Amino acid sequence: MVKDLFTLNREKIIQKHAPLAERLRPKTLDEFVGQRGIIEEGRLLRRAIAADRVGNLLLHGPPGIGKTTLARIIALHTRSHFSVLNAVLAGVKELRNEVNLAKERLEKYGLRSILFVDEVHRFNSVQQDALLPWIENGTLTFIGATTENPFFEVNKALVSRSRLFRLQPLTSEELHKLLIRALEDRERGYGNRNIKLEEKAAIHLVDIANGDARSLLNALELAVESTPPDQNGVIEIDLTIAEESIQERAILYDKQGDAHFDTISAFIKSLRGSDPDAALFWLARMVEAGEDPKFIFRRMLIAASEDIGLADPQAIVVVQSCAASFDRIGLPEGLYLLAQAALYLAVAEKSNSLSAFFEAVRTVRNTQRQDVPNHLRDSHRDKEFYRDGLGYRYPHAFAEHWVAQQYLPDSLQGEVFWDPGRHGWEGDRRLKILARRSAQWAAVEESHEISPIFVDNQIELKGLERWIQRQLSLEGERLQNLEEKFWNGLLLESGSRVLMLGSSSLLWALNPLQRVQEGGITMMIPMKEQSRLHAEIQFLDFGSRPKLIDSSIHALHELPNTLLFECIAGRTHWRNISKRKDLELWDVITQKCTSNAVLNLLISASYEGPATLIRDALLNESNEQISHDLYEEIVSFENQWLNYDSSKNNFLQYLYNLRWNLSIDDWIEEIVLQVDDFLYLRWFGDGSIYKELLIKNLSLKHLKEIEKGFMCLKGKSLNQKLHNNLFRGKLNNIR
Repeated sequence: MVKDLFTLNREKIIQKHAPLAERLRPKTLDEFVGQRGIIEEGRLLRRAIAADRVGNLLLHGPPGIGKTTLARIIALHTRSHFSVLNAVLAGVKELRNEVNLAKERLEKYGLRSILFVDEVHRFNSVQQDALLPWIENGTLTFIGATTENPFFEVNKALVSRSRLFRLQPLTSEELHKLLIRALEDRERGYGNRNIKLEEKAAIHLVDIANGDARSLLNALELAVESTPPDQNGVIEIDLTIAEESIQERAILYDKQGDAHFDTISAFIKSLRGSDPDAALFWLARMVEAGEDPKFIFRRMLIAASEDIGLADPQAIVVVQSCAASFDRIGLPEGLYLLAQAALYLAVAEKSNSLSAFFEAVRTVRNTQRQDVPNHLRDSHRDKEFYRDGLGYRYPHAFAEHWVAQQYLPDSLQGEVFWDPGRHGWEGDRRLKILARRSAQWAAVEESHEISPIFVDNQIELKGLERWIQRQLSLEGERLQNLEEKFWNGLLLESGSRVLMLGSSSLLWALNPLQRVQEGGITMMIPMKEQSRLHAEIQFLDFGSRPKLIDSSIHALHELPNTLLFECIAGRTHWRNISKRKDLELWDVITQKCTSNAVLNLLISASYEGPATLIRDALLNESNEQISHDLYEEIVSFENQWLNYDSSKNNFLQYLYNLRWNLSIDDWIEEIVLQVDDFLYLRWFGDGSIYKELLIKNLSLKHLKEIEKGFMCLKGKSLNQKLHNNLFRGKLNNIR
C-alpha cells in the first residue's frame, strides 16, 4: 500500500505518543508472537500473505492476541488498497462509501481493495448483508475480526464466503518473550531506560494477563511510567508495584458469546464426570463473570434429570430446593446454595437412562398407528357393547401390587426402551425390573406349552402371536409363582456351575444368576430360539451373563473337558424327552456332571385336549346340539394321545440307569383360555397339528363337529388342566 510523505510523518508522530502496546505492534510475521499454528512457516495463511492472495478472512478469538495486528501485517504485504473500518463507529453509509471507492479503483486503475472490519460482530444483520454483493462479485476482499464466535454473531452467508481462523490466547512463554522485547527495544520500547523487573513481578504480570498481550503491556507501561527512578536512575519494579499495576485477572467472559457457552459446557461436563473440584472452579468462574444464578440453576436442573436421573431421584429435589431458597436469600449468602447444588450433582451416582424416552419418540414416529390393547381401553363408555377394558387385571389386587400383563401394543410387545443403570437407586431395582420383564416374556413361551400338540412351531400364524399376547396377562403371575416353587429349597454355592435346559426366557435363570456369581450358568437353547434371549442378557453385567449353547449333543461335546456342572436345572415338556435321541442327550449331560451333582427339572404336560374341554363346557350349559357319540370318539383319541405315563416311566428308568436318585412332586394347574378367533387359529387353523391329527386318525366329520361346538362357546372361557412334575435328586456316580 503506497503512502505519501505527509502520511508517513503523521504516523511517526502518532507512533511516538502511542501506548506501549501500540508501539510494539509487530510489523512483520517474523516479529509476530503466538499463533504458530496458523502463521508459522509453511502454513496456509503465511503462504497466502506472502503470495498476496489472502482472500476473505474471519479472524476470531479473545482480545489482545493479535487479530488487528495480523490484519495490519497483511496490509503491509499486499499490493491492494487496504481500508479499515471499526464496526462500533461505522454504519451503512461508511460501507457504501468504501464500496464506491473500491469500484472506482478497480474500474480506473485495476487496483484491488481489501476492507478490514474490526469488531465485525457489532454490525447488525442489515449492515453485514450490505457487504455480501460486493464480496460475491470481487469488488472487495473482506477481512473481519471479532471476539465472538462467528457462527453465532456473523451472518451465515458472510461466514460461508470467508475462511475462518481461530486465534488462541498467548502462552506464558510467549508473554515473557513480549516482556523482554518491551524492555530491550530501544526504538519502540524501554530499551533506552534502566529498568529492573523482579522475577516475581514478571511472573505475576504474565499470570494475571491471562494470555492477553495488550493487558500485559499496558500493565508494564503503567508500572514503568508511575515508578520514579532511584538515586542511581534505576526504575525498580517489584511484586508490590506489579500487583498495583494489574490488580486482578481479566475474566474473558461475554454472556452472549463463546465464553458463556464454553464455560457452562465445562461446568456441566464436570458435573457429569463426577469431578467436584472442576465443578466448583467453573461455577466460580461464572459467578465472578456475573453469570445469572438463575441460568446456572436452570442448567443444573436439566443435569439432575439428564445425567443423574433415577440413579439418584433426590438430585432434582436438592437442586430445586436450593434454587427456591436462593430466590429468598439472594447474594452473597446464596452462593452457598449454588455450591451445595453443584457438589451434590458432582458426587451423585450417574445415569442417562431417562434418554430412553427419545427412543420411544423415534419408535412412535417410525411406526404406523398402534391401537391400544382392548384390556387397557377406557371401560366407562363402551364396556357393554365393545367389551372395552375386559380382561384388565388390577395390579393392587395382587402380591407386591404387580401382575404381568400386556401394556404395549401387540406389534411392539417385548420392545425395550428403558435400560436401567447399574448404580444408585435404579441400580438397586435393576434386577427386579429385569425379572418382571422376563416374567412377561416367559409368558409368551408358556402359552406355546399350554397345548403343545396343537400348532406346529415351524408355522407362523398372524393371529397366533396376538393370541399369545392375550395370554400374557394370565400367565405372568402363574409363572412367577412356579419359578419360586422351582428354586425353593435348592442349595447352590457361589462357585456352583449350572446347566439350564429348555428355558428360552431369562426368568428361569435369574435366581441362580444371583447365587452362583463365582460359578456361572450355561443355557442350552435351540439356535432358532436364542435371538430374544440374547436381547435379554444384554441388560446384565458382562461378567454375569450366561453362556448360550445349542441344545444338542454336539454342543455339549464342544464344551471344555474341565467344565463339569454341579447342578442341572430346567423346564421342558414331555414331548422333548419322548424320543430316543432326547434320552441319549442325558447320557452326555450326566457325563458333564460332577459326582454329586443335583437335578432340578420341571416337566409339564397337557392334561386335557380341546374336545374334552369343549364337551364338558357344552354339557355344563346343557347344549342340545352336541353329538355325544362323535365327542366320545374324539375324547378317547385325545386321551390316548395325551397319555404321558409311558414317556414318564421310560424317562425315569433311563435316569435311574444313569445313577440319578430322584423324588417327584406332581400337581395339576388350571389355565384359563379365552374362546375367540385366536384360539380357533391355534386349534383349527392352517398348520394346526391337532387338525391334521383328527383328519388323519378320525375323519373330517369329527373335525367339523368339534369346530361347531367351539363356535357355540365363542366369547367364553375354558379351564384347561396342566400336569406338572418336579424332579429333584442327586447323582450317585463315583468317577
